[in-house]
Amino acid sequence: MPTEAAAQGFSRPKPKRGKSLSLRRTHSSTEADRENPRHGSFTVEVQESVLPPHLRARLWDLFQQIEREVEVVYAENLALQEKVEVLTERLEAGTSDKPMGEESLDGTAKANIAKNKSSSQLSQKLKTTYKASTSKMQHRLQQSIAPVRARLDTVSGASIVSSFKPANTSQCQMVRRFIGHRDGVWEVNISRAKPHVLGTASADRTAKLWCMATGQCVLNYIGHSGSVNSIRFHPNDHLALTASGDHTAHVWRSAVVLPQVPPEGNRSSDDDQIEGAEKEEGEAAAHTEPGDSSDFAPTVVRSPLTELTGHQGVIIAADWMADGKQVVTASWDRTAQLYDLETTELVHSLTGHDQELTNCSTHPTQRLVVTSSKDSTFRLWDFRDPSIHSVNVFQGHTDTVNSVTFTSGDNVVSGSDDRTVKVWDLKNMRSPLATIRTDSAINRLSVSPLHKVIAIPHDNRHIRLFDLQGVRLARLPRSNRTGHHRMVCGTAWYDENPACNLFSCGFDRQVIGWQIVTAVA
Repeated sequence: MPTEAAAQGFSRPKPKRGKSLSLRRTHSSTEADRENPRHGSFTVEVQESVLPPHLRARLWDLFQQIEREVEVVYAENLALQEKVEVLTERLEAGTSDKPMGEESLDGTAKANIAKNKSSSQLSQKLKTTYKASTSKMQHRLQQSIAPVRARLDTVSGASIVSSFKPANTSQCQMVRRFIGHRDGVWEVNISRAKPHVLGTASADRTAKLWCMATGQCVLNYIGHSGSVNSIRFHPNDHLALTASGDHTAHVWRSAVVLPQVPPEGNRSSDDDQIEGAEKEEGEAAAHTEPGDSSDFAPTVVRSPLTELTGHQGVIIAADWMADGKQVVTASWDRTAQLYDLETTELVHSLTGHDQELTNCSTHPTQRLVVTSSKDSTFRLWDFRDPSIHSVNVFQGHTDTVNSVTFTSGDNVVSGSDDRTVKVWDLKNMRSPLATIRTDSAINRLSVSPLHKVIAIPHDNRHIRLFDLQGVRLARLPRSNRTGHHRMVCGTAWYDENPACNLFSCGFDRQVIGWQIVTAVA
């Protein structure tokens, strides 16, 4: 792709090149060299280098320091090996076989037994000493190389080692906590119809809607008799869809009136908001709605507009099709079901998974569905042809697939208990475009439609950000005052508000709003 300078007809001046020496082995035609192929002649070649002379000299000096450190460690290792060989020879000489006549004497036999026992103890002590000495040498080598490596990274103000990765200036800070649930929060989502609200699904059998600007709960849905495992919003209407452990999925009205946002001058700082949230969390047991202000009462919804039944197990997730006229549910009974919302009739029963389903997701514009399962696979269901639906099975993971979602383009992102996240292309899903390897199991991730950034929630309480090429951008801060204290269950992006554009929920009963500023150079 042409740059702006090239488009305007300007040429960039080439840097002056220095010269460097390199040695190259060449074949020798002499008889001695043919007899010993390890011998050979070397030729000196002069190659041009783009590095300035002072930088090359500095690098040579650093490499020489590394060489000297390695030589010292190598010499110590050789001395230790010689000592081991000498002691081994003494050990073998001391345990050599005796004549049969000597073995017949009781006193001599007892002495041999004692000598063999002493030799065995000496052998064990020798092995322990050798292992300890080797570990110490490795530790010393790492300590000696570390400062040299650091100097290499910062020589002449340029990062040499990290230059192979794109520099990023990601900034992440906690903005607000949403306190009010009495048990772990499984999922967080953002409504699509205005005014936008934050939706949460919790193991306390409730789903709540929140004002993102004030952190107040504006609606409390209490229609389920089991854990609410997911919450998704209608593409263009004020309707919410929740899936529950009571084997049902509910559709209910999500239209709310948001509280008045306080003037800019009356808003508290981030630290004050965090301290206030901590106080509310501590007083949660003493209040009916800890996240609510005294002059604003949330709406309570007790029954759904539509109830979908038919599963024989827990419904772990449910989502809207792109047109909003049908919904798909995923259950622990190993099936997914497609329902018509107007008639509540079952349109398709999607079977094929060998174990319980863990999630389902729909394409934002096409009639495509993906389901994930504990059988380490996820499946792509194609309903674009009304007369027939096709299914593709993908086996890219080695453990439970907990999350699978579409991006705004033609990609699918999957996350698993095998601690990997994989990015797939819908047009060619034989192998992933990128594989992200982490240190903990992945839960329900989300992808920013605007920035194409993946927010990955982990079992180990961390949240990491990666782009679709698998490049790590940031890790959200976590401390006693910031971040989650238990497993992070899900994330959701809200690109329309740069001041608070990412939300996360966890099994510590709280939802957190974050400000993420991501810029990759």
